[in-house]
Amino acid sequence: MTLNYPKFREWLTLKGYSSATIQTIVRQAVEFLAWTEQENIPEPAAMNYNDLMGYVQTCQKRGVSQKAIAHYMIDVRKLYDFFIHEGMSKDNPATFIKLRGIKRRACYHILSPQELQRLYREYPVEIEQEPGKVVPPQERNWLSRRRNKVMVGLLVNQGLRVEELKALAVQDLQLREGRITVQSQRRIAQRILTLEPYQVYELMDYVQTVRKAFIQVQEPSDKLFLQWHNGEHFYNVTGYLLVQLRKINASVKNLDQIRASVITHWVKIHDLRKAQYLAGHRYVSSTEAYKQQLLDELQADVKKFHPF
Repeated sequence: MTLNYPKFREWLTLKGYSSATIQTIVRQAVEFLAWTEQENIPEPAAMNYNDLMGYVQTCQKRGVSQKAIAHYMIDVRKLYDFFIHEGMSKDNPATFIKLRGIKRRACYHILSPQELQRLYREYPVEIEQEPGKVVPPQERNWLSRRRNKVMVGLLVNQGLRVEELKALAVQDLQLREGRITVQSQRRIAQRILTLEPYQVYELMDYVQTVRKAFIQVQEPSDKLFLQWHNGEHFYNVTGYLLVQLRKINASVKNLDQIRASVITHWVKIHDLRKAQYLAGHRYVSSTEAYKQQLLDELQADVKKFHPF
């Protein structure tokens, strides 16, 4: 079978996939269709569930991991969606293929709301001077720490991702209403989140003083969080921030863990749809995964305190 790859790429682009994702999907489609040719399957678009399981078994015999095969099936599913769109197939045989033995999501130690607030409360802003040691002027260091503390507030209260922190603009703030708008991204939906009262004060102070100091030494920008001399490597900022958070609580592994902790808490106190909105999940299934996190934590507690 000869696939119209330009048309397939165009269809994937219209579906909103990034160029890198499209490249991966097309590469997998090429490999899959090469397998159908090797197996003398004349009409791949007409394959059924059992036929497709033959491809899964071939991958398993080659020693491909279950997780990798699951990713292959996601790409093959998109190929069959394209076949359906083109009228070449009536159904998608990859829809109901589920592989066992796959760890769906990394399990984190969930930080309690008290632990999260401690990260913000104890994040160091002032620069401590050791006795007998002369400390040179560190105005920029002090301003950077004040910026970072505002960012920590958005991590532990609103559960923002690093990419969302980086993308925030000044116009996303509605401080009079005590709200912030988080714009949509490829995998995250837009949402309007309520700020804590102390966050409103901190953000006002940051915009009026700290951010103005950054603006004086770089080109004008509407970005909320700036770096010195137009720095573009935002992960340098969040990397340093993470080092400071680990000094406060050694159980902090990464910033994804903080977001997972916030969402898990939301799932516990809100209905699923509200938690989904707050987290910015496009699909409720993404939010439901955090229910499993709660069950896993409960099971761990039961085993710890009631081993028999």
